[in-house]
Amino acid sequence: MPGELILLVDDEPHIVELARMYLEKEGFRVAAAGDGMAALDRASRDRPALMVLDLMLPGLEGYEVCRRVRADSDLPIIMLTARDEDVDKIVGLELGADDYMTKPFNPRELVARVKAILRRAERPGRSGTAPLHLADLTIDPARREVTVAGQPATLRTKEFDLLLALAENHGLVLTREKLLDLVWGFDFYGQTRTVDVHIAHLRKMLGAGQVRIETVTGVGYKLMVN
Repeated sequence: MPGELILLVDDEPHIVELARMYLEKEGFRVAAAGDGMAALDRASRDRPALMVLDLMLPGLEGYEVCRRVRADSDLPIIMLTARDEDVDKIVGLELGADDYMTKPFNPRELVARVKAILRRAERPGRSGTAPLHLADLTIDPARREVTVAGQPATLRTKEFDLLLALAENHGLVLTREKLLDLVWGFDFYGQTRTVDVHIAHLRKMLGAGQVRIETVTGVGYKLMVN
């Protein structure tokens, strides 16, 4: 993990230099971009292991950068927002960001989050696992494919991993913190709203089929078969 390239995208030089100092101290290599188009160019050219992306950028804003990256890449993204508002965070998560931080942030916490997300990315795959069938839901971990009532469903990386975690533990209640650890690879850093946003997407995908995700108030979620 140390030695991997982290792309910092922010138009505030002091933010970039502070984050660079702490990341390089932990052995990471760091590249930087000050606007959205430069970020897309460096992401395509340098193939970083993770992108730290500010939302408020000159020209092409962070939301659009995230959208374009997600169109053809699973590059992990930590979004930075200057406002502690749920709408910024929720939109970022809906576009496929893995985590978010509010400015000003603790650079040690940024490093911790980077490490946690990269650890998750390094976990062994499930290529030898047989498809999982629950009523009209089929999940194929080897092909990373999902069908509902015989129809293919399109899921982002974290949505697939979250659905698989729930399906493997169907009937059991999983706390938001446990789901964060299973799917994102860290405990509570991303805050539980991350899980809630992805659950909402999965419920839309499952529709009125035979499998549903129940909320256990004050605890978490469980996947049930009708």
